[in-house]
Amino acid sequence: MPRRRSSRPVSPLPQREGVDPVRLRLPPDPEGAWTTVRDHLVARYGRAVGVEWVDALLAGGGFVGEDGPVRPDDPYTEGRSIWFHRALPAEPRVPAEVGIVHRDAHLVVADKPHFLATMPRGGHVAETAQARLRRDLGLPALQPAHRLDRVTAGLVLFVVRPEERGAYQTMFRDRAVRKEYEALAVHDPSVELPRTVRSRIVKERGVLAAREEPGEPNSESRVELIGVRDGIGRYRLLPRTGRTHQLRVHMNALGLPILDDPLYPVVREAGSEDFGRPLQLLARVLEFTDPVTGEPRRFTSRRRLAQWPRSIHS
Repeated sequence: MPRRRSSRPVSPLPQREGVDPVRLRLPPDPEGAWTTVRDHLVARYGRAVGVEWVDALLAGGGFVGEDGPVRPDDPYTEGRSIWFHRALPAEPRVPAEVGIVHRDAHLVVADKPHFLATMPRGGHVAETAQARLRRDLGLPALQPAHRLDRVTAGLVLFVVRPEERGAYQTMFRDRAVRKEYEALAVHDPSVELPRTVRSRIVKERGVLAAREEPGEPNSESRVELIGVRDGIGRYRLLPRTGRTHQLRVHMNALGLPILDDPLYPVVREAGSEDFGRPLQLLARVLEFTDPVTGEPRRFTSRRRLAQWPRSIHS
């Protein structure tokens, strides 16, 4: 019989501000460079955050193993798991709340505001939808089934039970979810719509903007015009694939860059983020057959794009 994989050890440390502690599994030491756990911690983190930080955390019991706090003279043991909390970065609070469109025993469907990351990444840790929802709803195991760009608002599906997350992630991976977005851009009557856009999109690590290049298409989006007011077009965007920044790239390629896009057609200067000028892109609808319950599901965002001109009939 195949050997069963051992379950992931449970952290002895609680979450902090809805953020999980870091788990470090001590790696092999073929050269015998580390006599104690402290030796490895200094080698691993000392240059980045300072030896003083390592020693202070050790002295305060901040590094914890399954059997309790780690002592500086603990012998190095390959495979041992150690947990600790990194210092949370200073993050400006995104001045908008996370809406809840639906909640049950399996799912939380959140209505994410612009500028809030879906989950911890880079300099965005506590100011994320995942961390806020874990704290506010008292659901420490809550995890997203997919991601939505930080600057895009709208629906994100979170899974309540960790053992069910794989089923929902697979649903997104296999394109079994109908996604509908809404975007605002200048109206150009010379652009024939509706149309389906297909292209090859490449996103390089460390480069903010994605780009199109010749080759076999790896992305597909349907673009429809659904309204015009005061020279502004309101567009329904239906992605068939999920490349990074796909809708933004395709709209820009049509000569219809989404209003207040900080990357397309021109990368905005770093540090110039303006909460008053959000990208006019909204994840409006998620529709699918629930892989756990078998129910047909359809959820619609309650948010509105700020730059759509108002009228007496709005």
